[in-house]
Order: sequence, then structure tokens, then C-alpha cells
Amino acid sequence: MSIGLGIVLVVIGAILTFALNISVEWINLQLVGYILMAAGVIVIIFGIVLLARRRRTVATSRTTVDPATGDQVTRNERSTPEEL
Repeated sequence: MSIGLGIVLVVIGAILTFALNISVEWINLQLVGYILMAAGVIVIIFGIVLLARRRRTVATSRTTVDPATGDQVTRNERSTPEEL
């Protein structure tokens, strides 16, 4: 999701910077476009870093019967691949 947001920010910034020839007195649209493009690049880089650091977990479910009571016992364990 963050990569998509970064792409949207870059596209909007590029449109404001390069495609519009509108002059507004109280704001510089080209500067806003450059700021949005820079923010988009930062968000894309941040998203890639988060995707690279994401850890996968392995969920294991075991069901056994307790010999003393005859009840079913279910254990759920989560572990990362480094722990296996």
C-alpha cells in the first residue's frame, strides 16, 4: 500500500510541476509538485524497506488427546523461520 501511495504522490507532483501552466498568486505549484515527488520517492523507498524486513511466521497447530482425562488438547504455536 505504501508503494502505491508513493507512486500516486509522484504522479500528482509531476502533473503539478510539468503539465499545468496555471499561475496562482498565493502558492507556487511547481514547488508543491517537486515536494510531492520527493515525498513520493521517500514513501516508495520506505515501503520497499518494510517489505524487505517483513518476517514470515509459521503457524503450527497440534491436537492430541490427554491420556488422563480423554479430552482433546489443541496447541497453537507461531515461530519465525529463524527459530525453526
